[in-house]
Amino acid sequence: MHKRRLGRTDLLVSQICLGSMTWGQQNTEADGHAQMDMAFSRGVNFIDTAELYPIPPKPETQGRTETIIGSWMKAKRNRDQVILASKVVGRTANTWFRGGRPSKLVRADIFDAVEKSLTRLNSDYIDLYQIHWPERAVPWGANPNRVGAVALRADSVGAPADEVPIAETLAVFDELVKAGKIRYFGLSNESSWGVMRFIAEADKDLGPRPVSLQNAYNFVNRTFEVNLAEVCEREQVSMLAYSPLAQGYLSGKYDHGARPLGSRSQLFNRGQRYETPNAAEALLEYNELARSFGMEPALFANAYVASRPFVTSSIIGATTIAQLEMALSSADVVWTEDMQKAVDAIHQRVGNPCP
Repeated sequence: MHKRRLGRTDLLVSQICLGSMTWGQQNTEADGHAQMDMAFSRGVNFIDTAELYPIPPKPETQGRTETIIGSWMKAKRNRDQVILASKVVGRTANTWFRGGRPSKLVRADIFDAVEKSLTRLNSDYIDLYQIHWPERAVPWGANPNRVGAVALRADSVGAPADEVPIAETLAVFDELVKAGKIRYFGLSNESSWGVMRFIAEADKDLGPRPVSLQNAYNFVNRTFEVNLAEVCEREQVSMLAYSPLAQGYLSGKYDHGARPLGSRSQLFNRGQRYETPNAAEALLEYNELARSFGMEPALFANAYVASRPFVTSSIIGATTIAQLEMALSSADVVWTEDMQKAVDAIHQRVGNPCP
């Protein structure tokens, strides 16, 4: 398992990061522990979680995922061997994070979030603490397809009167770093403008420079390549790619409208991000391409993301050990020029149908 430098830090993270958002909902504590055991035995040293998890978010399960990670590290006594990433929610009307009120990226709410996460994680510090989504009113994912972009322009009437300035939020993260509660600061679901604004404020010594960006990246959403790839390369911000399987749609299990019993789409009906116009046809074409190369679609899609030179770490997710084994094996796939040409030929025709 190759290790890559995280931003400008001295941390070397595995090219595959273990995602955790099913633990505590689709997966039990024992399942989560088994996944961490397997991943770390294969060279993974990087786990991503969030105060929001597990998914789908709801008050009765919120925080369980961090608790499962915390119990594993306590049992293994291996905190010093884990590079741990977590996230604070952005602006949300959901009230269960802050004890009965909505949350924003203000000092009180960020401190509340980090203290609760540290307790659940059985840790004195978090290696990488990320803003899960922007305070600003932007489409989810921050890199919308054309439909999302038009909707934003049509519906947006300017920033909310109480929008928290980036400089104010960044100053809170500065406090957290100086207090030793977090080591580094990162962004997620952020746009090119947002990344550059955080960097600009950090360059004024108002707070820590973002070391990473966690955004969606897969065959049907390569929007990162348009502007963010240059931003991240030139500013030395590591790309942490989530959803390499497009919420399972690039595994082939949903081809031709199938909804297997126990799958996330069947259980929770949360696949709308990958059910946009023309998405089904594009997804099927990529899955058939994988089969033409003699590979399972999930292995092919994971290998593509892990092989990208601008991706520091690919965040995989699994609900079974068999799925995890395949995702981990993607690090061993040699991505060929013929594979890339075939993928690019489809992309040239279908573009980015999913946000």
